Amino acid sequence: MFSLPSIWNLIISTIVFFIVAWYVRRFLDEQGIHNGTKRGVLVFAIASLVSLGAGEAVDWSQEKIEGKKLTAKSSAGLPQLMKVINQIPQ
Repeated sequence: MFSLPSIWNLIISTIVFFIVAWYVRRFLDEQGIHNGTKRGVLVFAIASLVSLGAGEAVDWSQEKIEGKKLTAKSSAGLPQLMKVINQIPQ
């Protein structure tokens, strides 16, 4: 089921994106590939894929440390979920 990424996922993946983009640009400069649209798209695609992987690794490690989080499958299951986490007084 789809769930929103954690705040750590967003922070780490953003940092990783800029670091990877810098290294890929530097590598392409060393290879003598000139600036252009194709190069920009290539840098963006590689940096996006690596940052996505880093974010997933962060979420995976956080799940291993903290355990699986409860999520509601539909709005009908929300009251039951709220009771489970003791948010609704019984």
